[in-house]
Amino acid sequence: MYKDDFLLADSCYLLNHSVGRPLKTTEQAFKDSFLAPWQESGREPWGDWLAIIENFKSALARLFNANADDFCPQVNLSSALTKIVMAHARLQSNNIVVLMSEADFPSMGFALQKSLPDCAIIRFINKELDITDLNVWSEHLTADVDLVFISNAYSNTGQLAPVSQLLELTRSNNSLSILDIAQSAGVIPLDLSKQQPDFMLGSSVKWLCGGPGSAYLWVNPKQIALCQPKDVGWFSHENPFEFDIHNFKYQDSAMMFWGGTPSIAPFALSTHSINYFAKLGSGVIRAHNQAMIDKVVAEFSEQLVSPIAHDKRSGTMILDFKDKQQSILSALANNNISVDARHLGMRVSPHIYNDAADLDKFIDVVKSS
Repeated sequence: MYKDDFLLADSCYLLNHSVGRPLKTTEQAFKDSFLAPWQESGREPWGDWLAIIENFKSALARLFNANADDFCPQVNLSSALTKIVMAHARLQSNNIVVLMSEADFPSMGFALQKSLPDCAIIRFINKELDITDLNVWSEHLTADVDLVFISNAYSNTGQLAPVSQLLELTRSNNSLSILDIAQSAGVIPLDLSKQQPDFMLGSSVKWLCGGPGSAYLWVNPKQIALCQPKDVGWFSHENPFEFDIHNFKYQDSAMMFWGGTPSIAPFALSTHSINYFAKLGSGVIRAHNQAMIDKVVAEFSEQLVSPIAHDKRSGTMILDFKDKQQSILSALANNNISVDARHLGMRVSPHIYNDAADLDKFIDVVKSS
């Protein structure tokens, strides 16, 4: 029934780990919230536009069970990560040690390498190790680790990190934590009131179907007083409309990370879809996604290289058909079935708008290739 809510272009779209499909109502919602105040009034539209940002934060708060004031809009995750690292005094002191996985998205490693002090050490968990195993993390999380970077879900392996247990481990080790939910937001339930990382980074382009350019960071209230962002602008100021160039005071919330004159349009698009998924609930999406994956796994278990256990796998399955892979990919493309491939194999990610018929079509094309 959810299929009717989305623009699917007569395709079998299984590429949701990359870009989610838009809602049919997205265009009108964008016109109403962003264009109408600009086109249909002689007043300047900033009052209406800034209300979009508040609505964006409120939508995120509903989705993740958190306080809206603890979110701040961002252009992308790399920028948000750089801002956090440069803002926190502990992460700019000498001999910083950071722990992350070689399976993390490279952009996150790039941002850390350039924003940390030159003397900082980044320790990588070898990509061959099982990142779903808490023992692997425990062995690497030594007493000298200042920061642990955690991807909730890993884009190229279809794995889930043991987030709840790992966050408990970081707290007991007195390490800071940054949780990256780019590949999990919307399809993996997250309750920030319970899981409580120090920082969280996310985007709207994938499972939230909100398009690019509307990322966000969440700051645990316990960390606000310890942060002094360097990349600031007038919207980082506690009173943006004071207009006193000699006086700057940080906002006393996550919005201290906002910066200069903000982009609005991407957040108008994504707010609409986030509200849709917040109402539906990530648990519903997760259950449907896993049922669709199970349907494919039942046919191709020998080709599955991502985890088979539900508690260790993300919303993406990875299939490796060896020497037949390229011909299968071509056959899928010829049948208007959208997937992609990375070094471990073919990535397939069913969303709430994919039904059993979509997965049957995928299975049939693969078997006949």
